[in-house]
Amino acid sequence: MNTKANETDPILLKEEVDGICTLRLNRPRQYNALSKDLLSELQIALDDINNDESIRVVIIAANGKAFCPGHDLKEMRSSEDQEFHEALFKQCGELMLTINRLTQPVIAQVHGIATAAGCQLVANCDLAVATEDARFAVSGIHVGLFCSTPAVPLSRNLPRKQAMQMLLTGDFISADTALRYGLVNEVVKADELEKTTRMLAEKIVAKSAHAIAIGKDMFYKQLGMNLSEAYAYASERMACNMNSEDAKEGIDAFIEKRKPNWKGR
Repeated sequence: MNTKANETDPILLKEEVDGICTLRLNRPRQYNALSKDLLSELQIALDDINNDESIRVVIIAANGKAFCPGHDLKEMRSSEDQEFHEALFKQCGELMLTINRLTQPVIAQVHGIATAAGCQLVANCDLAVATEDARFAVSGIHVGLFCSTPAVPLSRNLPRKQAMQMLLTGDFISADTALRYGLVNEVVKADELEKTTRMLAEKIVAKSAHAIAIGKDMFYKQLGMNLSEAYAYASERMACNMNSEDAKEGIDAFIEKRKPNWKGR
């Protein structure tokens, strides 16, 4: 993990290998704070990825000592115009929605700290892998700012009282606690972070891109429905999935004891 970057270096690095695209935050001197420019670069990259069928999984990682401390506070204090701040938080919210709407699964690869909007980013990703020494917080309350936007994915990932305790106190939680709360999927040693994250991505790449895409879309849409609506919607989606070329191929391959040859999205 590069701990230095020149002012002229790109603030977001992109690497594609075998269907896995890694987007690496590259503002190490600012601990990868989410400036307006970095949010814009992430938005552009994700919009491009959504239209690229060769990319099957996205990993969001970071250079330097930390994953992300949230918004760039100096930039936020550079204006006292409420419209400026509304536009900033709207921009961040659109990015989070883009991650949810992306046809490809997104994995957060976390080391160091992930606080405020950085913790929001982790909670908003579909999956997350963290190092043993990673720490998480929604710490806006320390500076008189309740982390309302991070509360949205946090309250949808964690039990309600645990989410509220983090929001009301701003206290850090350890990687093990984050695992217990459901904020991350795996906790590993620092030297195993990239390998473990990539292994998880490779497992997903081996599956049907069509099934993954419609399944991710279904998963998030049914969360806002009541139980009967969710079952009706899920049944309709599964019937459509069942009649797809990939499902037919997958079942035939299982019966014939061979590897499936997926057709794509």
